[in-house]
Amino acid sequence: MARPREFDEDEVVARAREVFWTAGYAATSVHDLVAATGLSRGSLYGAFGDKRGLFLRALDSYCDATVAAVHADLDGDDAGAARRIVAHMAHVADNCGGNMRGCFLAKSTAALAATDPAVAERAERTYGTYETVLAGCLAQAQRHGDLAPRHDPGALAALLLITVRGMETLGQAGRSLRFMRQVARHSVAFLDEPTR
Repeated sequence: MARPREFDEDEVVARAREVFWTAGYAATSVHDLVAATGLSRGSLYGAFGDKRGLFLRALDSYCDATVAAVHADLDGDDAGAARRIVAHMAHVADNCGGNMRGCFLAKSTAALAATDPAVAERAERTYGTYETVLAGCLAQAQRHGDLAPRHDPGALAALLLITVRGMETLGQAGRSLRFMRQVARHSVAFLDEPTR
């Protein structure tokens, strides 16, 4: 009979994610993961299969948290949709300004998606969900009269997603919080067109 695991898998995944996020997948060794998690090599392999298996679990946990945060920022009623979008972009700006560590998903996508279909699938799913939630919130703003009828919520959602990704990249390059807040304000200027 197999012995029950004597460690918290979620905690191990969180610690591993920090290592992968800081060093990148290629530069992270199993020794680094053993040191960060406190588990033996055998326990890591037993629980997660290999380094890639642990990495994918870490990426999944990050993607799940990202989607939950997007829903927390953008879900609600029609009347508050425009305010939620403005607040969300300001939140992104505050997270990106001067954040040279960047986004774990973005870094993983840039490094691995071209050669690892599992990473590419996770990136597409997460960004697709993000775009869908943005589009839904923009459609709510439009129904409430805070977005002109001539605008396509889907196209604007894609534009905002691209803006978010650009802000993440420029944050890694050291762009300031002031710069990011200015970008965030301009990115939602189309909402200053109430139709009633």
